[in-house]
Amino acid sequence: MRIIPAIDIIEGKCVRLTKGDYGTKKIYSESPLEIAKAFEGAGIEYLHLVDLDGAKAQHIVNYKVLEQISSKTNLKIDFGGGLKTNEDLHIAFNSGAKQITGGSIAVKDPQTFEGWISKYGAAKIILGADSDAGKVSISGWMEQSKEDVIPFIKGYQKKSIQYVICTDISKDGMLEGPSVELYKEIISECTNSSNGQSIKLIASGGISTIEELPVLKEIGCEGVIIGKAIYENRITLKQLEKFV
Repeated sequence: MRIIPAIDIIEGKCVRLTKGDYGTKKIYSESPLEIAKAFEGAGIEYLHLVDLDGAKAQHIVNYKVLEQISSKTNLKIDFGGGLKTNEDLHIAFNSGAKQITGGSIAVKDPQTFEGWISKYGAAKIILGADSDAGKVSISGWMEQSKEDVIPFIKGYQKKSIQYVICTDISKDGMLEGPSVELYKEIISECTNSSNGQSIKLIASGGISTIEELPVLKEIGCEGVIIGKAIYENRITLKQLEKFV
């Protein structure tokens, strides 16, 4: 199971929100690059980079931060937040993203999102299926769609999507543990009965202790995104280094 620390960006700074509420913003570092280098120094290979300004503005904003981290570390970065157009995607990949995450666009403009899967390949496009009481949440979590999470994922699985990030919004930033039951259900429901292939599910939200990681690994999560627990020293880089 891949360990994927998160860096969320507002105005070029590393921040965390609680349940996606911009009013709860807490700045952890003025330099996302220094944070990224610390992750790399602990033997971590992956990074989840979220452009929160972009999510609000509905187009890519903090691509310079992406450019800086991708050019000055070897981290494999998946980038999300406000990617809405082919131009946004072009900028993200040009700035060094290895994968991008599309959530709102997969709900609101499936034609464009499916075009991205066709053009770049399923290995480069991650489906963001963030859950708010079982419904897919969009627009930086400020809007709840009518889509149910599992049928939504299954629909895109038929269109060859492989990677899915699912954040349980009720858990995000709460440090109360991840939604193990939700992830179990997604993995069992989204396993193809003909070939036994499941989606590569990346768990996100609520991670609070190192002991939760083996549980997520055991149920079949392909990756886990960890944010606040690292910044609040609930999980140390040393512990992650050992786990990796």
